[in-house]
Amino acid sequence: MPTTRTTGHFSFADWKEHAVTGEDATPRLAHAAVTNTFSGGIEAGGTTCEYSIVYVTGKTGTFTGMELLAGRVDGREGAFALEERGHFDEDGTVHCTFEVVAGSGTGELTGLRGSGAFTARHGETSVAYDFAYELG
Repeated sequence: MPTTRTTGHFSFADWKEHAVTGEDATPRLAHAAVTNTFSGGIEAGGTTCEYSIVYVTGKTGTFTGMELLAGRVDGREGAFALEERGHFDEDGTVHCTFEVVAGSGTGELTGLRGSGAFTARHGETSVAYDFAYELG
């Protein structure tokens, strides 16, 4: 099956973060519950995303997360989950790669496989993503 590339943007509708270890601890562990809205090739509003974050310094660190999306990919309707990994730099830039969780596609997205990436810069309200996928 051929790989299809699609692009779009997402925005943070909500971000709730709390420290798991002490606020002044280094490294520090935190948890964030995030709601995103995707447009473009992926259309999904009100996603559910959970991140585990390790702050190595006050402004740098790494994260892993899982996100559930229900909506459409290039017009095909269904739901799927993404596993996300990334890091953030001193200037607030976030680098993230993500992969579809095997077997998580439903509806017209059953059999969805793929991966993508985004780079978010501090203060941006809309973040571009790139997603390459296969169905079948």
